[in-house]
Amino acid sequence: MSSLFVDQLTVIDFSYLHPVRGIVGESWLVDITLSGDLNDEGMVFDFGLVKKQIKQAIDEGVDHKFLIPANLTGLEITEDSEETFRFTFNNHKGIELDYSSPREAVYLVESNTITIDILTPIISKHIKSILPSNVTGIDMTLYTEEITDAYYHYSHGLKKHQGDCQRICHGHRSRIEIWRNESRDFELEKSIASSWQDIYLITEEDIVKRDAERITLKYQAEQGEFALTLPSQLCDILTTDTTVELIAQHLASRLKSEYPNDSFRIKAFEGFKKGALAYS
Repeated sequence: MSSLFVDQLTVIDFSYLHPVRGIVGESWLVDITLSGDLNDEGMVFDFGLVKKQIKQAIDEGVDHKFLIPANLTGLEITEDSEETFRFTFNNHKGIELDYSSPREAVYLVESNTITIDILTPIISKHIKSILPSNVTGIDMTLYTEEITDAYYHYSHGLKKHQGDCQRICHGHRSRIEIWRNESRDFELEKSIASSWQDIYLITEEDIVKRDAERITLKYQAEQGEFALTLPSQLCDILTTDTTVELIAQHLASRLKSEYPNDSFRIKAFEGFKKGALAYS
């Protein structure tokens, strides 16, 4: 019996429905170990195929999707066709959502919550189904980046994106770094992260209805029509799209308007080890 491992094989960026927090953007790193007999090439499994086939299986399963715990109290799911998925959710504590999207944008989990412990065996089982018979064991570890400074969870959708970022509820767990007059400002970082703790970022032109309590957004993208209604207090509205480049610019402009005599450099992350810089 031999084993091979790949650490940080990929990052799963997604959003999930939480009974109290609402829509939560998340980023999980993936380490994987495969065990089994050596094949004719003297390998358990080709490293190139690990990085290609297994990463693809994970990406197609849960990455850039909205994970829904199907047994969550207050959730009512309507699958009126193979192409469209709808649900309503009301926790009777201020979180009330209406959602509609193409079916491929959602991943249903037979549980009342979404956790690493619940998702690990589900993803492992799917990976096992695509592996050759000599691979007899899979040890997969899902975990979040260790962040000692400020970070926030955000969700959004990018209707102009040609890939899966167009899905209306996908998200990230992201660090934020702010330099104010060339010095790192940890208090400003904490303030931004606190105000955006579990934020949904909306592009203003996508709003089709709005009142004091709720906002409805809708757009047509390459994969189909997406719609979401959620409480106003869970949102922030940008006049632009919500790419990480524009998020960084939005934060830089906001801070400059609050502190016009200071200069700022913003390093906004989109999940793990990637993001954008902006200056003001």
